[in-house]
Amino acid sequence: MDYQDILYEKRDGVARITINRPKVYNAFRASTCEEIIDAVKDADHDRAVGVLVITGAGDKAFCTGGDQSSHEGSYGGRGVIGLPVEEMQCAIRDCRKPVIARVNGYAIGGGNVLVTVCDLAIAADTAQLGQVGPKVGSVDPGWGTALLARVIGEKKAREVWYLCRRYSAAEAERMGWVNKVVPAADLDMEVDLWCREILEKSPTALAIAKRSFNQDSDAIKGIGNLGFEALALYYQTEESKEGVRAFNEKRKPDFRRHQR
Repeated sequence: MDYQDILYEKRDGVARITINRPKVYNAFRASTCEEIIDAVKDADHDRAVGVLVITGAGDKAFCTGGDQSSHEGSYGGRGVIGLPVEEMQCAIRDCRKPVIARVNGYAIGGGNVLVTVCDLAIAADTAQLGQVGPKVGSVDPGWGTALLARVIGEKKAREVWYLCRRYSAAEAERMGWVNKVVPAADLDMEVDLWCREILEKSPTALAIAKRSFNQDSDAIKGIGNLGFEALALYYQTEESKEGVRAFNEKRKPDFRRHQR
């Protein structure tokens, strides 16, 4: 695949995917998801790769989820909502190699779900995490809700979704949302350290460990499939469209007026 939205490199046993859309805070569109899926599968099948790192270009954003400027009831690609986001999330989960989220800035909305589905997360102290869906007429059901509840606890996960606040990297570390927080200048050094330690371990043992961790929560995939079917219908309502319009017009949405 000729990548346009991501940078993909493999060196010394480490594969790295960089979402390269800094002008929109590394938000993803349909083609971005397709490219990530392709790169994750390539890393999974390459026996020379022992660990995969996912990050965003620049120092402001890891990823801010779906690009609202390309969303008018559908994102225009394939999949239930015109955006194969659930396939992208599952590709990361199904990859036999450990996947590290290098959280270099905002990890908001679908970007935060990417952090959630990665095996490990290392964040710069300047990073912020949170959800935004209910503020813009959207939601990320499945991994974004049920798995997040397993990671940080159900009460906190409901707080994250219902209030749509932003949380500092330090707060996220205390909740178990990320594994480690370091000064932004030390982020690459810390990620490299974790990669080197992983590469010293048995790849087959790591794959078995990852599969066994996933087995306990794989039923969430079914929750997500059902949720995205509902989401596709929701995106056709005026309530959801009001969120997109308000976001693009940089104003506060009036969801109550359009409530179905």
